[in-house]
Amino acid sequence: MEAVRRWPLWLQGLALLWSRAVAGLEQILSTVPPAPAQACSEFSQKSCEECLKNVSCLWCYTNNTCIDYPVRSILPPSSLCSLSHARWGVCWINFEALIIAMAVVAGLILVSITVCCCYCCYCRRRSRSRLDEEEEQLARKKEERRLQSLQRRHERKLKHDEIRKKYGLLQDSDNPYSRFENE
Repeated sequence: MEAVRRWPLWLQGLALLWSRAVAGLEQILSTVPPAPAQACSEFSQKSCEECLKNVSCLWCYTNNTCIDYPVRSILPPSSLCSLSHARWGVCWINFEALIIAMAVVAGLILVSITVCCCYCCYCRRRSRSRLDEEEEQLARKKEERRLQSLQRRHERKLKHDEIRKKYGLLQDSDNPYSRFENE
């Protein structure tokens, strides 16, 4: 029997929030704003959807008014409308939730980029140091093998000289010309 894989609750919530945001953006992009000649105050006491068809309008649920978005400030001041009751772009999400969601998404993106950069730099540095260690180790082993080879060669030469001396085949180093005796 195949086990059903369940996603964590926070991941399901994030997927739901993302799908709603995408749906809201599609709704914003698919709606055509009314002619700019209409003022936002004309949509007051109507519905949020009608007010937000014009992207320069802000809907406030406290008194069901449609007002011009205060473009001089990034967020609407609380004297105009509290963030929990203000809507812009879509009616289903308020400014508080929008700010929190955008901050979380931006934070996650920044943290993931930072972690990726640090991890890549650490791995690169680690691989370089590992390569340097391997090269140093190979050079050390090569030198050890060379010294062992020289030592074995010297031991063989001594052994061969000993055998030559035993059988009288070793020439005197003082007199390189020796008489060959035939016995």
